[in-house]
Amino acid sequence: MIDPRKPVFDAVRVLARPGLFGDPGNVLALDNLLDAYDVPRAAAIGHNGPPADALTMRMVLEILEHEAIVQEAYKDSVGVWTWGVGVTDASGHHVDRYKDAPATIARCIEIYVWLLRTKYLPEVLRAFAGHALAEHELAAALSFQWNTGAIGRASWVDHVKAGRREAARTAFLEWCRPKEIIARRKCERALFFDGIWMGDGLVPHYDVAKPGYGPRWSSRKLIDVREDVAKAMAAA
Repeated sequence: MIDPRKPVFDAVRVLARPGLFGDPGNVLALDNLLDAYDVPRAAAIGHNGPPADALTMRMVLEILEHEAIVQEAYKDSVGVWTWGVGVTDASGHHVDRYKDAPATIARCIEIYVWLLRTKYLPEVLRAFAGHALAEHELAAALSFQWNTGAIGRASWVDHVKAGRREAARTAFLEWCRPKEIIARRKCERALFFDGIWMGDGLVPHYDVAKPGYGPRWSSRKLIDVREDVAKAMAAA
């Protein structure tokens, strides 16, 4: 089922100030307004598997809020070759092809969306088999899986499925190493349990510093990827 409210939220997001929906009060106000006009809410995603539109633009942009884009292959903080939106060889997409060979932003987004849809989304849904997920819950779980790859063994998932939501909320922060990831994990937790969205389509972009091949932190700039995300999702 296509979320009947998504076009409204997308239109407001384009016209409004960045980060508008990071405030849960704004989300609630818009939902209440749509309730007044009898606009139906999206159905939860259940254990029968994802419909064709299970991966929404809102989810894709939310995960990007915690990532960055680097168009060439680079070494991360522990020396792992990485590219695009945090993609490594562990994803099944080999990134050495991008060493000294930058891809376009559109290609980075295309591979990111493809991996979310074909690899990470099925893994999340398998972990929650038998338990329905709302869009914000699926987005948070998918962000967690993209970052950790640990959805299949995380205790917070078992707590959620057993109805122990307070225990799940606490266990969510068991996955906070290195310490730089704490802020992201708290945002994912707030999204899953409280429905607080943050993604606005503006993503940090970095160049690669050579010969060390780490990110050139001083090159940071924000780029708007909403158009590229929309095209990648439409083409998939």
